[in-house]
Amino acid sequence: MVSPESRAVEPAAAAPYARVKRHLKAGLAAGRWPPGALMPSEAELVAEFGVSRMTVNRALRELQAEGLVARTQGVGTFAAPLHPVSSTLTIRDLHEEIEGRGHRHRAQVHVQRAEPAGAALAAQLGVAAGSAVFHTLIVHFEDELALQCEDRYVNPACSPRYLENDFTRITPTQVLFRTTALWRAQYSIQAARPTAQEARLLRVAAAEPCLIIVRRTFTRDAAITIGRLVHPGGRYLLEGQFAP
Repeated sequence: MVSPESRAVEPAAAAPYARVKRHLKAGLAAGRWPPGALMPSEAELVAEFGVSRMTVNRALRELQAEGLVARTQGVGTFAAPLHPVSSTLTIRDLHEEIEGRGHRHRAQVHVQRAEPAGAALAAQLGVAAGSAVFHTLIVHFEDELALQCEDRYVNPACSPRYLENDFTRITPTQVLFRTTALWRAQYSIQAARPTAQEARLLRVAAAEPCLIIVRRTFTRDAAITIGRLVHPGGRYLLEGQFAP
């Protein structure tokens, strides 16, 4: 067991920049700042540790050299993305995927409107409960085969003109790529049965297993969108590649 005395002596003996670096490194390891999150500014660290800006700058430079943080001049310091060896999912546009296979993409729009956000959805998008959010429900076809049911909610602050688009001609992914500054994404993947509505829209049996991806994307300071993407299991293949 470490005594209070030994805890006090060790930081005092360390060089000032090393104390700042160790504090930030421990916070990163504990998940205090997830990948892409804005970290404390140099001014905040100077005030917290009572050291010079040069000392803080050295600590941040070393963390950057170790690949633990990313620094943008005039913007701030951010927790670095996960190491490339980690599992990754590339956000690709379904229209481009289908046409890349030499087939025709077609979209059938079932919902395209503004709706009040319930408490759970509002929390996910970082908006006030009851405020208007944009909702689209679209089925994507490869030739005449229903390939994906896309149920998406969008934060109006990030893409104010989202609902003005013709989603039979342009996909939500294309619109959001063009109108927002994507910084990071979170996703979950599961194999499950579709809802009754999803089964009807995809023209599959209610018991058919589906690949369901729930994805949320962010700018540096706001949630852009949350989407539920449902694919009939027999019609979709999730692929990736890895290089050490």
